[in-house]
Amino acid sequence: MKNMSAFSEVKRFQVKPEKLEDFETLIRALAPEQEKQPGCISVKYMKRFYTIDGVELGEPPRELTKIVKCIKYFSYWEFDKKENYGKATKWFFENHAKSIFKLLIMPFDISCGDSIY
Repeated sequence: MKNMSAFSEVKRFQVKPEKLEDFETLIRALAPEQEKQPGCISVKYMKRFYTIDGVELGEPPRELTKIVKCIKYFSYWEFDKKENYGKATKWFFENHAKSIFKLLIMPFDISCGDSIY
């Protein structure tokens, strides 16, 4: 049975096109550290490189062919309770936010709340 009292966060990163490799290298090193934070259930990252715009329903998404302004990434970080999330967020900002901000066109967006399922 899923933990119905979990607490989750979604971040949206808008990465400078010339910093794509730097961002992915940083995330590959960062994610295992995030997983070790007390109460962490899971952490996932996704690179938006496909779209369903102009695609028939039931067909696979089409790959984006050009970068307009940035490359979008999303992370999903889930915890057993919001108190552990709060501690992990402090750790994240103190140890990694500055290096990530250098790779972005603007500060990342954060949305957080109780997990529903």
